[in-house]
Amino acid sequence: MGTPEFTEAYKSWERDGKIKVGAAKVRPGSFDDLITRFYRSTEWSDLKTSTQETYRGELERFREKYGDRQASTMTARNVANLIASMKATPSAANNLRKRLGQLFDFAQRQGMRNDNPARAVRALKTRKGGFATWQEEQIEIFEKAYPIGTTARLAFDLALYTAQRKSDVRVMGPQHVKNGWIRVKQLKTGEIVDIPLHPNLARSIAATETGHLAYIINNRNKPYTYDSFGMWFGKKCRAAGLEGFSMHGLRKAASRRMAELGLSNQLIKSITGHKTDSEVSRYTREAEQRKMAALAMESLASAGKDGLASEEESAGNAG
Repeated sequence: MGTPEFTEAYKSWERDGKIKVGAAKVRPGSFDDLITRFYRSTEWSDLKTSTQETYRGELERFREKYGDRQASTMTARNVANLIASMKATPSAANNLRKRLGQLFDFAQRQGMRNDNPARAVRALKTRKGGFATWQEEQIEIFEKAYPIGTTARLAFDLALYTAQRKSDVRVMGPQHVKNGWIRVKQLKTGEIVDIPLHPNLARSIAATETGHLAYIINNRNKPYTYDSFGMWFGKKCRAAGLEGFSMHGLRKAASRRMAELGLSNQLIKSITGHKTDSEVSRYTREAEQRKMAALAMESLASAGKDGLASEEESAGNAG
């Protein structure tokens, strides 16, 4: 469940009348009932497939625990307690809060509620700056833990040497590589980005046993879903002692490396697929700060502006 293939097959079965969503399986008024209706709504069908996959994973995890409960009885205090119980993963908690907000809005339109208790609950504070940018120290640690030829290393190299999101990395496969280029159709934007194949990535692909349609596959020989791919890679990071680092941080690391080489925003955008300079600046801010600081200190040193008069100046003033 949750893959684009499943979603398409499910819709096909519905259209053909082979299944009736929620028929004889859910209690009227329960979260099972509400979520089933939501999946059948125009609001849901208007979402992009990649967005549906992400939302479905969040809703199904909630549904697994609370699906049999009545949607009309959940209070703002219940929502607040649920979000607070997830304080160890604030981003996931805030995403669930958003999904519940959407769900209760839909419940109001369905006549199942008169209010939206999720709207009264404040989001948890998350780490400033978003996903941590990998520095060379963390990159070296991961590379030592997972040598070329391992699946974890290939996933790492695909992310670092294409600067793409995990939603795109997880579906990259041999069919996307031709004549030394890798073509990516970004799931988030729909844009097509052609990227020269970095020699390190080419070596990693050649040394690793991969799937036929996706380089990275799970133990069922299928591509990971969006959520499971992130969780799998996160476990690999933690096993290497890299707590708090994620695949998205590798996209930022690739941008940082390009900025440190002095590449323009326009060149960086040609790889990352970003549309505006402001988007790139969020990824390259650390590199720009270090470059500017180094230039400033170099200028100070060459001018002898250390805050104290130089020995020659002091001698001259004394004379």
